[in-house]
Amino acid sequence: MLTHNQIWTAIDRLAARAKLTASGLAKKSGLDPTTFNKSKRITPEGRPRWPSTESVAKALAATNTKVDTFVSLITDGGKTPVQNVPLIGFAEAGSGGYFDDGGFPVGKGWEETAFPQVTDEHAYALEISGDSMKPAYRDGDVIIVSPAAPVRKGDRVVVKTKNDEVMVKELKKKTTKSVELKSLNAEHRDRTLQMSDVVWIARIVWASQ
Repeated sequence: MLTHNQIWTAIDRLAARAKLTASGLAKKSGLDPTTFNKSKRITPEGRPRWPSTESVAKALAATNTKVDTFVSLITDGGKTPVQNVPLIGFAEAGSGGYFDDGGFPVGKGWEETAFPQVTDEHAYALEISGDSMKPAYRDGDVIIVSPAAPVRKGDRVVVKTKNDEVMVKELKKKTTKSVELKSLNAEHRDRTLQMSDVVWIARIVWASQ
């Protein structure tokens, strides 16, 4: 007998195989973006809410996945290592309460999403909004950030300043006094920041594209 948790876990694994978040899978399937969200899986009264046959069928069609493959995601995970990581929208990242001073995710308001082959227990996901980072990242792409990973020249990084500005750039140079950042979009200027104005810098280790 299939359980509520097995079906929803299979949907998370289906999204991960397609390099999408649960909301990204819903959008790709032509459904309301919140259809597969964690918050929709339990009713306000605390009863399990199951995905409809129609929504599952649309998700399979959108990802070109056969029914027997979906069954394998229920029974054995499709042999794809998956880890749940915290997820918020990029626009929210500058708000207070989501990160500690080291750039590690804390507090409430995070959703969770499943991604394959992410082993860093401190990793988290940011969903890109808008097209200011094209062509590197587009609206709806998700980036995985590892705050514990070492940062080197040429890495794509997320930077948060003391003014609560959060940006995604390429690291050009970092010294004890300043950091030089190259824009991913030629229409946006490069930045040089004083390290005294930077709260944290974290490396992007994976992206769904």
